[in-house]
Parts: sequence; structure tokens; C-alpha cells
Amino acid sequence: MSDLKKMYTTILGDSFPMDITISFGDQKLVYRKRTWAIPMEDGSIEERGIRYGENPDQEAALYELVNGNLTLGNCKFIDPGNGLVSAIAVEDMLQVGKHPGKINLTDVDNGLNIIKYMTDRPAAVILKHNNPCGAAIGDSLTNAYSKANRCDRIAAFGGAVILNRPIDNDTAKLMAENYLEVVCAPDFEVGSLEILAARKNLRVIKMSNIDRLADFEKFRFVDFKSLIDGGIIAQQSAVNSIRSIADLKPATAIRKGVEYKCDRKPTQREIDDMIFGWAVEHGVTSNSVLYIKDGCTVGIGTGEQDRVGVAEIAVHKAYIKYADILCFDEYKIPYADLCLEISQGKRDLSEKEAIDTKVQEDRANLPGSVMISDAFFPFRDGADVGIEQGVTAILQAGGSMRDSDTIEACNEADPKVAMMFTGQRSFKH
Repeated sequence: MSDLKKMYTTILGDSFPMDITISFGDQKLVYRKRTWAIPMEDGSIEERGIRYGENPDQEAALYELVNGNLTLGNCKFIDPGNGLVSAIAVEDMLQVGKHPGKINLTDVDNGLNIIKYMTDRPAAVILKHNNPCGAAIGDSLTNAYSKANRCDRIAAFGGAVILNRPIDNDTAKLMAENYLEVVCAPDFEVGSLEILAARKNLRVIKMSNIDRLADFEKFRFVDFKSLIDGGIIAQQSAVNSIRSIADLKPATAIRKGVEYKCDRKPTQREIDDMIFGWAVEHGVTSNSVLYIKDGCTVGIGTGEQDRVGVAEIAVHKAYIKYADILCFDEYKIPYADLCLEISQGKRDLSEKEAIDTKVQEDRANLPGSVMISDAFFPFRDGADVGIEQGVTAILQAGGSMRDSDTIEACNEADPKVAMMFTGQRSFKH
């Protein structure tokens, strides 16, 4: 066990060069390895790259795009000075905690990938293993963070939090109650850093360019995937083009000469949740299904092979997380700990039964939510999962041969369910 612990605390050197140049015909992109001069306790300075890759035995390096003349389709070179994760400087790492590794940085990057579509209101995204476990907008940063944290308090343990407003003291106090790996925000109000410092291993990153995230909304970069044979797949990065009601399409289909359309139109609240949910969907591993309510995730299903399965998993997670937050509100302990203490005879079974009854009565807060699917439903059974839980609206890509069946599912529901199409899918692998 001691060797394993040492493995996780050791900072690897790396064998990667300081510069990389990638040529696209006669055009070039030039990258410089990002390292940081870290002050040590004995007064010395150590030059370090990132801690390690996805696992402690994998060397890794972070490269910043520093020069180039690329114009490739809609992909263009980003001007120096506009960098985000790859441009983090020593002075931006306000509290180093444990030195950051690849997963910390990719979590921050994907959080920015989501929150760049939420610049008009205070927003918070909490990520774990490059997937959001909670995302919310609110009337204040404290409200947004609290909502995001409460929708999955379990997974938020050890997570990375990305915020689009300067952290105030009230938000910092809520964060200090949790174990977090990374907090990233455009700035920090006076006193907030001292509050966060109570968590010594927390990495606190100031990223002033978060204020310019709207500039990145339509920007396409070259996305690389390395293959085991040394090959590379290059693609344009995804862009979310569903930004307002004008981008949504009515759910209609024609099958065997018969036109099908949803009887009920979505309300403004449902439309707002559709737009918000599709922005969150932009950063979720596929196949995925989300449940959104009042600008907050209720259940997130990620990375499954079948769509009905991920719809069910998102429901299952919503019930588990709802039981946990009810238990925490009532007894200040996780639901799992309550069950353990009951089995040990330390608590009465009636306490658990009361929570379980409340969860079933509330149906994990799913009634009234909007169901988001990152691609079309090949069969109506995926939509039926959400409808059975009380969703009032559905947003999906559309384009299935059986769209008419899903439209019928919405019309047969009591009360009827609204549905809109995006006309585009939002896969992420």
C-alpha cells in the first residue's frame, strides 16, 4: 500500500521535447511545452511539467500553441494570449496543492468547453473523469454552485469545479466544506483564497480568459486522436449551434405517407432547459441522456452502448443522488453511511424508510424535468423511460426511421409531453 501511495505522489519527469511542429502541407502549427518554476519549501526552484498522464506510470506533457499560420476549413490558429488551460502560468496557480496531472487539466478544459455557452448568467460545472457530475446556472454564483453540488454530492467528491464569475466568500465557504481537486475561476474576491486554503491539497487556478469564453463559442480547432499503431485521426472540433429557440425544430415525421407531430408545444421554461441541457450535453461522453430541471442537472447518464440503457442509468443515478442529499440535509451524513450504521445497530431503520418513502414520493425530483438525448432515439423505449418518470419535454436530434413512434409516445402520455429536434447530434468520444 505504501508503494502505491508513493506512486500517486511522485512527480515524473518526461521525455517529451520542448517544441513540437505539426505541418499541414505548407502550413505549420508550433507548440511549446508548458513548464512551471515551482518554489519549494527549502527556497529552491524546481522546473516541472504536468504531474503525470492518466495514470502515475504514464509520462505526459502539456503543449501550448505559440505560433502558426493554419487555416484548414473552419479550423484556425488561435492568436497567442488567448490561451486557457495550456496557457496557465505559475502566477495563475494561486494554490498549487498537489501538482496538477493530465486528468486535472482535461477536467478543467472540458468544464470550459461546457461553460463557454453559459456566459450570460452565473454558472458552475463540477466534473469527474472528464464528465460533468453536476452543472447549473443561478441568480448568484453561490446559488449556481450549490445547485450543481447538490445534484450529485457523491461524485463531486474529488472533482474539478469551473466557475464563470469571481469567487466570493460565500461560495468559497461552501466549497471548503467539500473535498475538491481543482477550483478554477476568472478571479477571487478578497478573503476567498484564505477560506479555500483550509483544503491544503486543493489546486486553485485563476484563469482570467474565462471572461472571454464567448469568443471561443464558434471557434473550431484541430482535434487529434492518436491510434495504437502511431496513426492519428484529425477532425474539426465540435461546435454547439443550438443556442436559442430559433435553432430548435418541431418534432415532425412522415411515415407511410402519414404526418406525425407533437400535440403539445414546450413552455418557455422547458425551452430554457433544452438550451441549457444541450450546452451541458456538449461535454458529456456518448451515448448520453440527461435530465434537466430549472437550469440544473437532475440525472446524467454517460458513455453507454445503448440509448435506453443510458436513459435508465440516468434515472437510477438520480434516485441514488436524491436519497443521498435528503439524508445529508437531515442527518449530515451520506445515505450509504446511514445504511451502514443501521446494519450496525447504531440507528433506527425508520430513518432510512422515511428517506426512501420521500424519494419515491418525489420520484427523485424527475417529474417536470426535460430529457436530453445526444442523438436520436432508434426506438421509442428510450423516451418511454423518461416519460414514465414524469418528464414534460424531450430534446433529441431527430432523424430516426421511427421518429413517428417517439412522437406517438409523447402524444399518448398523460399529461402530453412536448418534444423538439435539434437536427444535429452531439457525440463526444
